[in-house]
Formats: sequence, structure tokens, C-alpha cells
Amino acid sequence: MDHYAVFGHPVAHSRSPWIHARFAAATGVSLRYRRIDAAPACFEIAVRAFFAGGGHGANVTLPHKHAACALADVVLPRARGAGAVNTLTALPDGRIAGDNTDGTGLVVDLVDNHGVGLAGRRVLLIGAGGAAAGVLDALLATRPAVLCVVNRTPERARALATARDAARIDAGGFELLERVPAFDVVINATAASLDGKTPPVPAHCIAAHSVCYDLAYAAGGTAFNAWAHAQGAAQVLQGTGMLVEQAAESFRLWRGVRPPTAEIRTRLDRLLDAG
Repeated sequence: MDHYAVFGHPVAHSRSPWIHARFAAATGVSLRYRRIDAAPACFEIAVRAFFAGGGHGANVTLPHKHAACALADVVLPRARGAGAVNTLTALPDGRIAGDNTDGTGLVVDLVDNHGVGLAGRRVLLIGAGGAAAGVLDALLATRPAVLCVVNRTPERARALATARDAARIDAGGFELLERVPAFDVVINATAASLDGKTPPVPAHCIAAHSVCYDLAYAAGGTAFNAWAHAQGAAQVLQGTGMLVEQAAESFRLWRGVRPPTAEIRTRLDRLLDAG
């Protein structure tokens, strides 16, 4: 039986074992997938022990995505652009490859699952940390008309833009939003809403046609979701779909087949609502 795991700290809350067990059943394979709680000081030792013991692949969640990028022997383009790894794969020669499936997961959920067009649209990305970096390249690849990145620390937003094609990104602090038209798609890549807070986005950035998406998720929706509803957004989404889709992309990297996701997304939403 092939062995997989998710590394995090803490990690007891992770839905990844549940998701991958259903992927395995849907594709007719047998695998073992478990949670491994590794403190930052022990992360590299734990990962190398897992792969030395026959591990085939691993997912990586907070706070280890940057450390996983440094650990990987081969860093693939999606992860190199993000500076973060969420998927590790054992290569035949014993090396470990690192990839990042977060951006793919977000775009698939928005475009394929919810019918949200990104090409030629005005897109706002809130935040400039690891979550934002993980999805920025995938958003750029959809060719939006405008991609604006804002952050409480403007320099971090500008650094993200500078590391890519800065001419295609408007980046800075929230003051950039004072006199701009409404956005078609607004994506919250900060963790503020999990603490019951919302980023200081002016209400005029949301219009009746806007789609608001929080990368985080919570039973009943996040604080950002509640704020977006209050602004009258046309569609308000949270990150459960992205969670399943990025996991499906990891599964594809490991197993060579992309599992179906629709039923699992629905069941996960029900589980979340049930607590």
C-alpha cells in the first residue's frame, strides 16, 4: 500500500486524509494517508524520515510551505514562482520534488466549478503573504484585464509584483483602492477573517455583479464572506472548493489521474456546516 501524509503544525484539523480516502475510492486505488504534526524545528527531519521509510508523497500546510520549498531537491515552476511548496513527491532516483497546487485549485474552483470568468476581468487580490504568492501566477495566467494586489504593508505587495511581470500588476497599500471602479472578482488571501476581522476594502470596490472569494473557510462562512454579502456581491464563496481542487491536483501528480471532485466538494461543505 502506498503511503502519503500531510505535514503541518497543528494538523489535527486537516481534512486531507478524508479527502484523499475518497479520491482513492473513486479511482480504485489503495493507499494510506495520515496526518503528521511536526513543529518547525523538526519539520525537515520528519519529512526526510517519512520519505526514507517509503513515503510516496506528502502535502504541506501551515507553517511549513516555505520550509518545504527549501527542502525539496527539485522545485517545479509553480512552486518556484510562489516561493512555497504544498506538494512533495518522491522521485525514482530518491530525490524529492516540490510543487504548488494552490493556484490551480483556486482557478479550477472559480472557473470550472462556479463559472466565474477571469480573462479580461478586473481582479483584486487582498494580501501579500504565502497564500497570495501561491495563487498569483495562476491568476496572471488567466489574463485578467486588471490584477490589483493590496496589502497592509505596501512594500510586500510591490515585492510580489516585482518578482513577476510588474507591468501587469497594480500593487501597493489599500490607498490604491480609494478611487478605482468596482472589481469583477475580489479574492481575500489574508487570514484576518478567521479572527473575525475584514480587510479595509472600501465598499465601492464591490458592485452588484462582483464575485467575492475567501481562500479561508469556516462553518457558516467567514467574516469576509459576511462582509461581502452585506455589500451586495452577486456571488460569495469560501475556500472549501479550492481545498478539494488543490488536493485533486496533488493526487494527479502522485497517481497520474485526476479524481472527480463534485461529490466530495458537496460532502465537505455539509460536514463543515455540521461542525
